[in-house]
Amino acid sequence: MPRIHDWLILQEQADREFAARLGAVTDWDAPTPDAGWSVRDLVTHVIEEQQQVPHLLAGRTAAQARRAVGALGEDLRAEWRLYSLAAAAAWEAAPHDAIVTISADTMTVADFLREHVSEVAIHAWDLAHAIGAAEELDQDLVRAVWTVFEPQRESLAASGLYASPIPLPDSAPLQSRLLALTGRDDRGWASAA
Repeated sequence: MPRIHDWLILQEQADREFAARLGAVTDWDAPTPDAGWSVRDLVTHVIEEQQQVPHLLAGRTAAQARRAVGALGEDLRAEWRLYSLAAAAAWEAAPHDAIVTISADTMTVADFLREHVSEVAIHAWDLAHAIGAAEELDQDLVRAVWTVFEPQRESLAASGLYASPIPLPDSAPLQSRLLALTGRDDRGWASAA
């Protein structure tokens, strides 16, 4: 598994992946792979997660963090720039062995960073798929997120945060297998063979 410094670099990469797709959005009402979510809903969710990061890293609970953030403005691209930069600064400054309270769970800042990077990466793919942009994610990012999600294979679906895993052969590309762990089916790998 990559070291914490590597995860800070991966956090920047995940943010770039998401920002690149966000810059290409033209239809905010388009459906996404996330059941019931439009592009606007997906982008709002990811930005709201970014909004909460500095508060969570400062020791607030998830409920306190949600109450501490304001409503997003209409320009979601500007909101992304603002809150992703604030989150990045908070990740850089946080002691990585400190404890963070996320919902009913506690974890170290380093573990929270890994989970956060993983979620942004998966949602970057969701956004790409929704808007018809390039879906291939940075391979270092994919490999790192795999190290987070693969050991959680059994618990991901049970968490309610992701759909049931989709079985794929070990010969499928790693990105396809990663997406399948979270209930996403890119099927692009099959036609490329």
